[in-house]
Amino acid sequence: MRKKLFITLLVLLAFAGVWYVGFFEKEPTPQPQPPDGKIDVKVGKNSPSFTLDSLAGNQVTVGKTGRITVINFWATWCPPCLEEMPELEKFAKKNQQKVQFYAVNLQESQENVRGFMNKHNYTMPVLLDKDGIVAKQFQITAIPTTIIVDKNGLIKHRQSGAMTMNQLDGIINSL
Repeated sequence: MRKKLFITLLVLLAFAGVWYVGFFEKEPTPQPQPPDGKIDVKVGKNSPSFTLDSLAGNQVTVGKTGRITVINFWATWCPPCLEEMPELEKFAKKNQQKVQFYAVNLQESQENVRGFMNKHNYTMPVLLDKDGIVAKQFQITAIPTTIIVDKNGLIKHRQSGAMTMNQLDGIINSL
C-alpha cells in the first residue's frame, strides 16, 4: 500500500512539475540587435557590402569577391595615416593580383584627396566616404583602421593604427 501511495505521489509531482514549467514558461528571449541598426563588424563576422564613388568618379561595390580584400579607412589630415601611406602603396602594388585593396577616405572632397594622391604619386585605389556612412557601418572610431576580409567575406583582422607592408603581408600569408 505504501509503495502504491509513493508512486502515485511521484506521478502527481511529475505532472505538477510539467504543468508549472509550461505555465510559467517565458517568451523566447529576442536576439540582441546592434545599437542604431549597426552591423556587427568584428573579427569572425561577415563583412557588409557597400558602394562608394572612386577617386575617378565611378561607383565601386566592395563585397564578397572570392579574393582577399583590404579596406583601410584614412584621411589626409591624419598623421598616422600619412605615415602608413607609403607602406600601403607598396603593399597594394605588390599584391594587386591576389588582393583587392581599397583606401577609403573619410569625408574629404574629391579635389583635396586627388591633390594629395597626385602630390605623393600614390596609385592605390581610393574610395570616397563623403558622408561617413560606411565608416559608421564599420564602427570606425579611430583612423587609420584596416580591415582584412578573406575570400569568403569573413573579417579576419581589424586594427586601428598604422600598419606596415610587412604586417599586411604576414596577415595575408596566414590566410
